[in-house]
Amino acid sequence: MKSTLRKTAVSLTALVLAATAAGCASDKATGGSGGTGADGVKQGPGVTDKTIKLGLATDLTGVYAPLGKSITNAQQLHFEEINKAGGICGRTIEAVVRDHGYDPQKAVSIYSELSGSVLALPHFLGSPMVSAVKQRIESDKIFTIPSAWTTALLGNQYIQVTGTTYDVDMINGVQWMLDKKMIKSGDKIGHVYFEGDYGGSALRGAKYAAGKNNLTIVEQKIKATDNDMSSQVAALNQAGVKAILISAGPRQAASLAGIARSRGMKQPILGSNSAFSPQLLATAAAPALTQGFFIATAGAPMSADLPAIKKLAADYTKKYPGQPLDSGVVNGYGGAKIVTEALKKACEAKDLTREGLIKAHRANNAFNDGLGTPMDFSYWDKPATRKTYITQPNKEAPGGVVIVQQATESELAKTYQAPVGTF
Repeated sequence: MKSTLRKTAVSLTALVLAATAAGCASDKATGGSGGTGADGVKQGPGVTDKTIKLGLATDLTGVYAPLGKSITNAQQLHFEEINKAGGICGRTIEAVVRDHGYDPQKAVSIYSELSGSVLALPHFLGSPMVSAVKQRIESDKIFTIPSAWTTALLGNQYIQVTGTTYDVDMINGVQWMLDKKMIKSGDKIGHVYFEGDYGGSALRGAKYAAGKNNLTIVEQKIKATDNDMSSQVAALNQAGVKAILISAGPRQAASLAGIARSRGMKQPILGSNSAFSPQLLATAAAPALTQGFFIATAGAPMSADLPAIKKLAADYTKKYPGQPLDSGVVNGYGGAKIVTEALKKACEAKDLTREGLIKAHRANNAFNDGLGTPMDFSYWDKPATRKTYITQPNKEAPGGVVIVQQATESELAKTYQAPVGTF
């Protein structure tokens, strides 16, 4: 898909647990009136004269439950702030939360429930879940922000992949390891990755960086249900890899790091942004995760010296005392803000339909909420940014990680052409 998909073409043509989170939302998802409101604003599904309903399809009981919980909490926090300030277009935001437990079948069912009754989906967790309904998202014209960063979701104007994609993070991460002389030309690098578009997208980036630097990737594909990385560690050790990449979940990363370090393997380990959770630092895996383990991510961590993040940390802690300040907090709050900023612009145009909302969103080519790197939403056939932070687990830091390299776009990432709609 060509860059003619850019916004200019468009503008020219015209929580805690599942029960807790569900308790914060409506018991039933019911649609809006449509037509035109008393204030002259055109109304789409989920919009009435008094409310704007938004859907959150999350994971509160599956493999990414800690992340899903944080994202959902952060979005509820933002919507409450908006409502206390008078809402948007004189309407309050109502979030409808549903838990798919990282089960694609449940996710499809939840989408079917929500798609006809909410204006947008500010949170849809998991690339397999979103991929299962991406064609329906396009036909339904429902603005969706996935908590997933696969290239398989590029190319759909209604799906906004925020930040970088997994492949770009791996390209920037491999380049960082080369720059730090952790690896060199001719080395072998192991890559443990989930089957499917998450792991496949990350693997593509790793292979691209390897090909440009005379590196060899030793692949270890796993399932989301594989929690013991003993055989993968053994295979990588036997292959003589000099570094390990992991594009899987926190459980797999903890197992990998723990087993590798217990066997005397000191190779640096670099994870994709979904491969770490600060909750791991309270487990037996903590020592291994603080020894040469790093994360490549587009999102600034909660320890970042940014005023917006410091305020978010204080507000979130006050609202949810005792809850971890993980990456989901920034991701969730930022995703909610992207949607509410588009809602404000759509209100100004007196068009709270799905078409009006996406038009308002795609008009923004320099979104900057102070929570990380600025993003360009005026195209949808490539990542919104190509800058990646490198972070490292640290028990003493807010959110459990510290920045070891600020958001950087490597020369390799600048020239890389991400695939569209595939991985």
